[in-house]
Amino acid sequence: MSRIDTVFQSLKSKGRKALIPYVTAGFPFADMTPEVMHAFVDAGSDIIELGVPFSDPSADGPVIQKAGEKALAFGIGMSQVLEMVRVFRERDNHTPVVLMGYANPIERYDLKHGKDSFIQDAAASGIDGLVVVDYPPEECIEFAAKLRAKHIDLIFLLAPTSTNQRIDQVAQVASGYVYYVSLRGVTGSGALNVAEVQEMLPRIQQKMDIPVGVGFGIRDAQTAKAIGQIADAVVIGTKIIQLIENEPRDKVALVAGDFLREIRQAMDA
Repeated sequence: MSRIDTVFQSLKSKGRKALIPYVTAGFPFADMTPEVMHAFVDAGSDIIELGVPFSDPSADGPVIQKAGEKALAFGIGMSQVLEMVRVFRERDNHTPVVLMGYANPIERYDLKHGKDSFIQDAAASGIDGLVVVDYPPEECIEFAAKLRAKHIDLIFLLAPTSTNQRIDQVAQVASGYVYYVSLRGVTGSGALNVAEVQEMLPRIQQKMDIPVGVGFGIRDAQTAKAIGQIADAVVIGTKIIQLIENEPRDKVALVAGDFLREIRQAMDA
């Protein structure tokens, strides 16, 4: 059983939903990502999504793109991201960490370090899950099996435009949880329509035997509470990046923690 499975089982037994914040690794300062991750946990987060900077992020909106560009300028690549997780694990061996990104950095890592070295090194650093935006489920069966052998879950995105066939394909391969993208377009685009999410989620949930989280467009406590009533997890990324991008170093973790504490309280109310 993965750490992600353990967390969701524990939350379910308590009647609670998962809070999953996202931050781009190496942003807004190259060396403080583990500190930000600990602030997330202290504020009541259950799982952390850590963005892997990439130069051509097709699903990311301008806010997260800009964060990735800044991290790349600091020299943050996959090796540095894995090291950040290793440092985080020195103090926290419980909170699941999910890498979110694209195929290119994973494949480049293997080209540089050897076949399947990414999976081995991700497991050694303490990674629990992986969202690879541009890996379609029908091409990931072998990759997913190799990850599961190391207790790493492969997590897929579904969208309002996802067909029943695509939902079935994801159900056959995914583990950990499924990430429902509640908006058409990139991260941070538009306003979330809770009624649309409420209509779509049962279609997904009836085909899945794993939790379903919702992200893209959740910006405040009220929306997080509404989504938490119908989904298994609430994912928040763009708003966190906006809140911390211009903060001085000594305020970054504080600001992120205060925001997430408010979200957690609303979800638990």
